[in-house]
Amino acid sequence: MQVVCLDLEGVLVPEIWIEFSRRTGIAEFARTTRDEPDYDRLMRFRLELLARHGLKLADIQRVIEGMGPMEGARAFLDELREHYQVFILSDTFYEFADPLMRQLGRPTLLCHRLEIDAEGFVRSYRLRMPDQKRAAVQALKGLNFRVYAAGDSYNDTGMLLAADAGFFIHPPAAIAQQFPQFPVTRSYPELRAAIDAAAARS
Repeated sequence: MQVVCLDLEGVLVPEIWIEFSRRTGIAEFARTTRDEPDYDRLMRFRLELLARHGLKLADIQRVIEGMGPMEGARAFLDELREHYQVFILSDTFYEFADPLMRQLGRPTLLCHRLEIDAEGFVRSYRLRMPDQKRAAVQALKGLNFRVYAAGDSYNDTGMLLAADAGFFIHPPAAIAQQFPQFPVTRSYPELRAAIDAAAARS
């Protein structure tokens, strides 16, 4: 009756928008939820940048096809799933995630959708629901699960607060300082040990 909820980008795979920034040479795309706590403001900024530079969904997907999980992420996830049910709670989009989910063994992913026009341009986005990470954790707890959660960014703090135990994994120092209640882990073995210790106390 124990569930682990993990963020995706920055935890199991590299940040998609940072990689897109590197590939396009457009520095502004490197801004992520580690820098901007207001997700809607961040996405509106990204949409405006895409429109200004004439970039389409296919341009982003080409970058993602060349990406892979972080070193050790697949093994960590596989081992974790031997002992816990695992959900990936992400503010990415289904239109982005498939190549990465395939490489991770297709764990259950809850995220959002993009709105694409007839020419392939990203015109808007549709949240699955507001504050979906926190809501998912609360729903799982309502089903009588003990929930342990890990993330690295501002947009993960809601689910960490809602979980029975929440952990950071390699967060920026500024975010860790703002949320000192969450233990900081720096590797997959360290995170696994923290989750196991929390589960043993349950």
